[in-house]
Amino acid sequence: MHPEWIVVAVAGLGILGASVVGARRPRIAPAEARVFRRVNGLPDALYRPLWVPMQLGNLVVGTTVGLVVAVAAGDGVVGGGVVAAAAAKLGAERVVRHRLAGLRAVRQRPGTSQPGAVLRGDVPRSGPSFPSGHVILVAAVACVVTPVLPPGAACVPAAATTLVMLARVYVGAHNPLDVTAGLGVGLLVGGVLATFVG
Repeated sequence: MHPEWIVVAVAGLGILGASVVGARRPRIAPAEARVFRRVNGLPDALYRPLWVPMQLGNLVVGTTVGLVVAVAAGDGVVGGGVVAAAAAKLGAERVVRHRLAGLRAVRQRPGTSQPGAVLRGDVPRSGPSFPSGHVILVAAVACVVTPVLPPGAACVPAAATTLVMLARVYVGAHNPLDVTAGLGVGLLVGGVLATFVG
């Protein structure tokens, strides 16, 4: 067991709680809108470099990369943890959206909630966006695989999670509180799983 990961899970719960408090407004707050515009308004030339790490939040890609890390480490328990993280992502995202159904009118995709949003790639214009499922997955898998990485590579999963958060706002898929909520859920799920794996 690795009880130090419980601290990560508790931090995730705190981040999720703070994100929910910030999201319980009748409209997107001006500060959140400013952050969105700054990130979403970055040059189009960043699309290709950010597209690659953003795929780590895709259920198939993120799970596969996590399993490759587990196989390379020769750790079947970590592989099981990666699969559990992917399954928990689906359940947790559904639960959070159901519990916060009252936020749906406001917490829509930026194509609906942010005037002038730049939508890049195949990003949907409308639909619920709180929390970000991409960020939940990458943060949860990052927690599970980090304990088996060499010390010099331990920062890579955290950097990948940060890039996915940035990319999801940049492409116009999510508002900032959507990705921080996803981070909170991912750390909560991943922190609990990492307590028992690695």
